[in-house]
Amino acid sequence: MADDKTKEFPVSWDELHRNARALAWRLLELGPFEGIVAVTRGGLVPASIVARELDIRLIDTVCVASYEHKDRGAVKVLKDAGAGDGAGWLLVDDLVDTGETAKLVRERLPKAHFATIYAKPAGRPLVDTFITEVSQDTWILFPWDVELAYAEPIRHR
Repeated sequence: MADDKTKEFPVSWDELHRNARALAWRLLELGPFEGIVAVTRGGLVPASIVARELDIRLIDTVCVASYEHKDRGAVKVLKDAGAGDGAGWLLVDDLVDTGETAKLVRERLPKAHFATIYAKPAGRPLVDTFITEVSQDTWILFPWDVELAYAEPIRHR
């Protein structure tokens, strides 16, 4: 479970979209890719945006469960992708955190190019391309996980 020192970093839909498009720009010169494997659930939205920007129509998923809100659990694969060893494929997730999920999907698709929007120091070495690095003690609040509500001023937290 995350402790009280965790910093929350809210990401809006607009910001996520801009960052996913920036990721696509970086990936453009590395392709073409045969297809995309999205790491569910967090990688679904970024993978969709990247697929549109790179004009990729073949999309698969590797379904992984590791979080329940801020509680980390054992990483479990619920469904594998059908991309062989990943050669020629792009693997997309929203972020790499501790690296546990990244290690697991890397083992399954060792030749895929792994891209995320956000990277934390512990997982950063496991991805090939990312847009923004955030500190390990930052909890990213993705737009699909939050709703609008009053926010206490930072000084009062």
